[in-house]
Amino acid sequence: MNYQSENLKNSLAAEYVLGTLRGPARQRFQKLMMQHSAFSEATSTWEQHLNTLGQKLPPVTPDSSVWLRIEQQLGFTDAPVQNNQPIKTSEQTVSKVVPITKARSRVWQSIAGLASAAALVLAVLLVNLDTSVPDTKQLALVNNEQTQLLWALEISADTISVQATKSLVAQANADYELWIVAADGRAPISLGLLPKTGKLSLSKPAIFDQIEIAALAVSIEPLGGSPNGSPTTVLYTSKLVTLS
Repeated sequence: MNYQSENLKNSLAAEYVLGTLRGPARQRFQKLMMQHSAFSEATSTWEQHLNTLGQKLPPVTPDSSVWLRIEQQLGFTDAPVQNNQPIKTSEQTVSKVVPITKARSRVWQSIAGLASAAALVLAVLLVNLDTSVPDTKQLALVNNEQTQLLWALEISADTISVQATKSLVAQANADYELWIVAADGRAPISLGLLPKTGKLSLSKPAIFDQIEIAALAVSIEPLGGSPNGSPTTVLYTSKLVTLS
C-alpha cells in the first residue's frame, strides 16, 4: 500500500475521524500518525472540517433517557432505565440535557452523530469533574473502538490528572503508557503509566507546553512500561480539548 498517496492519506484520515476505520487498520493508522507528521496533520484537518459541518445542522433535544444512559455508561450513575425511559426515584435529579444535532441525510447523520456523541460525552465529563482542581487548562478523553470511555484526563499547569473508568478491563500482566504525539514528527514522548483503577496524578513535563501536540496516545506495554523508550503497541489516541 502506497502511504505516500495523497488520496489514500486523506481517505484514511477521514475514516479515522468518522470512526469507520477499525481493528488492525486503525492501529496501523495510529502508528503512522506517530511516525509521520503528514498523517497527524491530515487527521487534524479532517476533524476541523467535519466538526464545522456538524455545527451547521439544527439542534434537537434528545429524550431524557439518552442522558441517563450516557451517565450509566460512564459510571456516574447506577439509575436503571426500562423501555427507553428512566425509572424515577425521589432522589433523581433533573439532567442538563445537551442538544444533539439532527441529520438531514444518511451522510450528514453519520458525521453529525459522531460529533454530537463526542460533545455529549465531554459535557457529561465536565459536569462530573473534580472542581477542587481550579486550574484545569485542557481535557482529553480516551475511548475504545466501542466509544466507551476508558480514561479521562485533566491537564493543569503542573500535573496531568488521570481517572480510570469502570469500562476499563485492564490486563493484569501488562501496563498502559501515555505518550505525546508531536505535530513535528519527532519521536513520541512518554508521560508515564496510566492507572488501571482509580485516579493518578502524573507530572507534566515542560515540553508539554513548548511543542504543538497532535494527539495523546496510549500503548500497551510489559509491566513497568516501555522497555526501549518507544511505544510497543498503540491502542488508542485522543485529541486535547483546550478550555476557554
